[in-house]
Amino acid sequence: MRRDPRTILVALLCLGALAACSAGPDAARAPGSVHTSAVAEQSPREPSGQGRETRGTTRPTPRPPASYTPSWPDRTVRNSSGYLVDSCVPEALRGKATSLTTSDGAHLSALELGDGPDGVLLDHEQGYSICSFLDIGQELASRGYHVMLPEYRNHGASEEVPDDNQNIDRDARAALAELKRLGAKRVFVGGASCGGTTAAVVGAERTLPVAGLLIMSSPARCGGDGVAAVRRIDAPSLFVVSPGDMNGAVEKQVRELYAASAAKDKKLVIDPSGFHGTSMIHESPRGAALKDRVIRFVEAAYAR
Repeated sequence: MRRDPRTILVALLCLGALAACSAGPDAARAPGSVHTSAVAEQSPREPSGQGRETRGTTRPTPRPPASYTPSWPDRTVRNSSGYLVDSCVPEALRGKATSLTTSDGAHLSALELGDGPDGVLLDHEQGYSICSFLDIGQELASRGYHVMLPEYRNHGASEEVPDDNQNIDRDARAALAELKRLGAKRVFVGGASCGGTTAAVVGAERTLPVAGLLIMSSPARCGGDGVAAVRRIDAPSLFVVSPGDMNGAVEKQVRELYAASAAKDKKLVIDPSGFHGTSMIHESPRGAALKDRVIRFVEAAYAR
């Protein structure tokens, strides 16, 4: 998985210090590259549905592909329907790509997996990519959930917006609005690092009823005030952090969110791996067990 070390560093420096993360631009962007450099994909766009409620319903009209400069041109491809998608996404799933446009006009690449009324929004870390939650998203879609995975501005196949990483809440908001437009009636919101904070922020706005919340290594404030947000979310909430992450600074932030949470059913999982965000799943020997726990938590939240 590609990560931008400079973006990660600045994002983590936001811990406890800023009301919003303002990570720097991707260090590996190719100067002068534009969206037309993306490689065309030949695989056809696949239907979304493995969901629970697809018969007798009419799919909303797909949004047309947007024209923009991707953040990581060397890691961006174009599928057969014209949508830009991060090349970390396996070829078999690139037909699931779509385009989103935020309230301030930024164009985002996103993946829609599954279908139906039970939505799941999963937001990646600053400096990571759309593939952070891809494995979990696939598993949840196979179990009947309607999953939306956005890729933030200045990341991957989403638009390069110079000097603007602080408005990632707008990115999460656009993804949630699209999930609602495509038929979701409830949503489980979650994310890692700043993605978890922004997931809580947009979930608290109640665009859709919130079925549950996942926070992984998330700062209390990044792309919005996470503390204020979790005080408004009383759905089942899972908080995951490693004490070794940033020498304990991240644990302090997650514990602040946990303490502020209004959820009666809330759990704090202390992971000993020392990794950050979804790296606790992908790089730790205990990662498979943590992944399974997250999936089971989503199912349990929806079963309530």
